[in-house]
Amino acid sequence: MPDTALLIIDMQSALLSEAHDVETCLRRVAHLTAQARSAGVPIIYLRQRLHDLPASLSDVHPAVAPRPGDTVLDKDSADSFLDTGLGDLLNERAVRRVIVTGFATEYCVDSTSRSVLSRGYDLVLVSDGHTTPARPPGAAPSAAQVIAHHNTTFSTIQYAGRSITVTSAAHIRFDAAPAS
Repeated sequence: MPDTALLIIDMQSALLSEAHDVETCLRRVAHLTAQARSAGVPIIYLRQRLHDLPASLSDVHPAVAPRPGDTVLDKDSADSFLDTGLGDLLNERAVRRVIVTGFATEYCVDSTSRSVLSRGYDLVLVSDGHTTPARPPGAAPSAAQVIAHHNTTFSTIQYAGRSITVTSAAHIRFDAAPAS
């Protein structure tokens, strides 16, 4: 769909080293990137600047790494729109629907998803395409609970004039609106 963009937020090797169920999440995001490329949908990577690490550790994980033609924007905050040019890029491409994946659920994925809506775009949150740091056994809430909480929040939140869909990667279609 030409009015759709896929965002991949902070899927950097250094950040994912202790993420919850990371291999499964990476497989799902990789599948979505392949579908998006086939459909000609722009893929936009957001990378958190990691000033205290060597540049090589800040790279996007190889399983979902950008390819020629993809856009990579660096950011300094949880909100992927703040001082990155993301909004201008989406507007230039006439994007109306933004599909969000990435790391970390309660920080960058949440902040960016809310900004997507506040800036007038429709949101598709990939329910099994975002992850967060793993917690020690017995910690509350667990990483799975954090992810479930955010999926539930976005399933029930309302923004006037905006469409919000929370769905699994298996239900994302780039040639049509996603199935709920």
